[in-house]
Amino acid sequence: MLELLKEELNGIDIRFNEPLSKYTYTEVGGPVDYLAFPRNRYELSRIVKFANRQGIDWMVLGNASNIIVRDGGIRGFVIMFDKLNSITVDGYVIEAEAGANLIETTKVAKFHSLTGFEFACGIPGSIGGAVFMNAGAYGGEIAHVLISAQVLTKEGDVKVIEARDMLFGYRHSVVQDSGDVVISAKFGLKPGDHTVISQEMARLTHLRQLKQPLEYPSCGSVFKRPQGYFAGALISEANLKGHRIGGVEVSKKHAGFMVNIDKGTAKDYEDLIADVIAKVEENSGVRLEPEVRIIGDALEK
Repeated sequence: MLELLKEELNGIDIRFNEPLSKYTYTEVGGPVDYLAFPRNRYELSRIVKFANRQGIDWMVLGNASNIIVRDGGIRGFVIMFDKLNSITVDGYVIEAEAGANLIETTKVAKFHSLTGFEFACGIPGSIGGAVFMNAGAYGGEIAHVLISAQVLTKEGDVKVIEARDMLFGYRHSVVQDSGDVVISAKFGLKPGDHTVISQEMARLTHLRQLKQPLEYPSCGSVFKRPQGYFAGALISEANLKGHRIGGVEVSKKHAGFMVNIDKGTAKDYEDLIADVIAKVEENSGVRLEPEVRIIGDALEK
């Protein structure tokens, strides 16, 4: 299989038995069989169609910001979009490939004095992941600005999904159910005042720096917001700030985050998430639901 892969996917950057801890925001995750970095949609399609023909599992990891990869790693292909990262502007429309950094995309909007994307100026992650999760902050979300998304189907074909058909909900989109993979997105913005846009982005960035534990590896916000509550407040009320399992602890700065402070593992994250859910429910009667995605195989004992 290895020789066939090297022959049919010749010229594509593929790394074998690569530790995913080198690429995740949490700095945890075991090895993947084949880690691919396509340079364009043609290479992406070649990888997917090869995997389908050979019956090899494949998935896209985006830039691994709101995700925990288990310590046993992932079998098959993991495709990362680091090289699919172009951003273009046409009038009031920004089109960005899935691997483009979301924060950098908001800076492009600011440069062109386009307003509507300020809410995302502090959200780590890629355009593809942001559309997949309907990422949002400070009252805004991707659903408010998306025009359409170009996606790769499970068969390796490309199609366009209009915003009205994305079935956006809280941290949800139709591609979570369909198995399609976002490869680019178009956003409709409005003309604005450059100074006003800059000031708003600076304000939101300052708030993020004050409130969030950016100095440690983390997976971002761990839990969805329960209806009528805030996850961080419920965790704080249960006296869980600083609560630690292994090398991972509930952030002392913001209880909605869990940080890798001392060579933590994915199992540490999973155990801490389960413990926090149980203790918060015992304290408040509210059951938290994880927002972070947990994927891959547990480490064999």
